[in-house]
Amino acid sequence: MSTLLSIEKRNAVLTTMAALLEQEREALKAINQQDLANYNGEDLAMEKRLLVDDAKVDGMILSAKQLASQEDPVGQIRYEFTHDNGMRISNKTAAFGTILIIYESRPDVTVEAGGIAFKSGNKILLKGGKESLLSNQKIVSLWHQALQENGVSTDWVEYLNYDRVQTQAFLEKPSQRVDLIVPRGGEKLIEFTKKHASCPVIVSGRGNNFLYINKEADLKKALDIIINGKTTNIGVCNALDKVLIDSSLPNWEDFGKQLVDELKKYNVEILGDDAFANATQIPVIENEEIWYEEFLNYKIVIGIVNSNEEAIAKINKYCGGHSASIITQNDAVAQEFMDNIDSAAVYQNASTRFTDGGQFGLGGELAISTDKLHQRGPIGLQHLVTNKWYIYGEGQIR
Repeated sequence: MSTLLSIEKRNAVLTTMAALLEQEREALKAINQQDLANYNGEDLAMEKRLLVDDAKVDGMILSAKQLASQEDPVGQIRYEFTHDNGMRISNKTAAFGTILIIYESRPDVTVEAGGIAFKSGNKILLKGGKESLLSNQKIVSLWHQALQENGVSTDWVEYLNYDRVQTQAFLEKPSQRVDLIVPRGGEKLIEFTKKHASCPVIVSGRGNNFLYINKEADLKKALDIIINGKTTNIGVCNALDKVLIDSSLPNWEDFGKQLVDELKKYNVEILGDDAFANATQIPVIENEEIWYEEFLNYKIVIGIVNSNEEAIAKINKYCGGHSASIITQNDAVAQEFMDNIDSAAVYQNASTRFTDGGQFGLGGELAISTDKLHQRGPIGLQHLVTNKWYIYGEGQIR
């Protein structure tokens, strides 16, 4: 394990990184164009994540600067106790050691996730997708330059240019110690990582988010929130996939037709359960399995439920444990819904698109965890630590 770098060193590297990204902005965009040209373009969401334009570079720079300005997550005291025999006992946050991040197509992760891991005192191993190889290698070369300019060894940030077979071999028998693995991407990537990893894995990235329209909903809010959740960015895990409508909502059929008309303007494919399909003349779902699916596409499924309890049960059965929202003006109903939904983030009258480290004030995120251990939802700087007990004695024996 590498010796912990002082917080001053870590911040200096991040500040240098921000300056280098600005300095190399045009070169990075040009190299990214080569990655885009090499990509076959079969997946629209993937292509969107792969692109590095000025807005993405601005985001990377902001991320590095914000991380440099945040307080040190390592060494925070969580608990203190003085034993009857005089021993002083405290529990403090500690770095994991080495964190491996496996991700697909998003060069900005090389800065943001790498920066979060580095700021929290960890050595980082980055395993990006082949489609973003040139962009990632350029960004890693900037990491190395930032480390060197501050007199820090470049092995704090390493890029693993491995294919699937090499990755599997490394997961099963790492050639160096790895303390935590964070896969960011689709279900196949997560499954592959969990199957082969020989250390803890934080599962991130599966959405399949639900929105429930209660009978006391403000329908203008409901419409705006659904359109935002479904259409602003289809390729992200906080996008909306399913809508449930309370059958006690006055004239729900009229609202359903309005919702269908609005979604069609964005070319969203709409499927319904029997009740909703009959009322709005849209295609009916082929089977119940579709309720489990995350679409990452212009596609949505809408269904009717007969009570708040039915909505909660249905969401808990099918959702990915990521985000769920209730649209209602009744705060007591909202609270009951939020307390009983088994998801990392629960909303009243707001879009699921906010489940994001930056939006939650964490200054970015390493991943969005749908696991319950050791952290749920957006994993920011302050969560990317483990803990350690410090005991100070004067010769006490038990």
